[in-house]
Amino acid sequence: MKTIFITGMAIFFAISNIHAQTEQQQGVVKNDIKKLDKREARIRDKKKKDKIVLRKLEGQDASYQSKQQFISDFGDIRDVQWKRNDYFDEARFTKDGKALTAYYDIDGNLVGTTSARQFADLPAAGQKQINREYISKGYKVDNVIFYDDNEANSSDMILYGSEFEDEDSYFVELSKNNSGIVLHVTSDGNVFYFEDLH
Repeated sequence: MKTIFITGMAIFFAISNIHAQTEQQQGVVKNDIKKLDKREARIRDKKKKDKIVLRKLEGQDASYQSKQQFISDFGDIRDVQWKRNDYFDEARFTKDGKALTAYYDIDGNLVGTTSARQFADLPAAGQKQINREYISKGYKVDNVIFYDDNEANSSDMILYGSEFEDEDSYFVELSKNNSGIVLHVTSDGNVFYFEDLH
């Protein structure tokens, strides 16, 4: 009987010790999460301070600065078509067999590039979510565009008439019954509604 009592007490103390350790580990994890949240908030605040506010461009021709920076960024490519929109000088060109569009801000600095991609190029998690939530409901993939951000420039980008934070991203155009939408897919596969297509 004494052995059973001692064994029972040993088990009780072992369970109590394990429970105390688990609570202590949970406290450490919660503190680590708080530290990460604070760190991410500081990074977001710094990005907001460093963010370049987009300003409308004047005139109809791409700037000399944009054209010179393009040569520095991509080399002396002969067949470049320049266009100026409200916020960017756009250079359409082909490099290594791939059609690209480069976007330059008011100071002639590269903001990023876009290129056509395939649905299979999307991160697997994004493909799975789009298949489940859209394609299974009758939507059809029309186009996939990849936006490659220039991390050295903190200007945000505007695509489909909407601004988004500067990060590498995919944009998927879907259509159903003569209407269309654009989805924003992040590089880690998160999918967000982005814009209606008119």
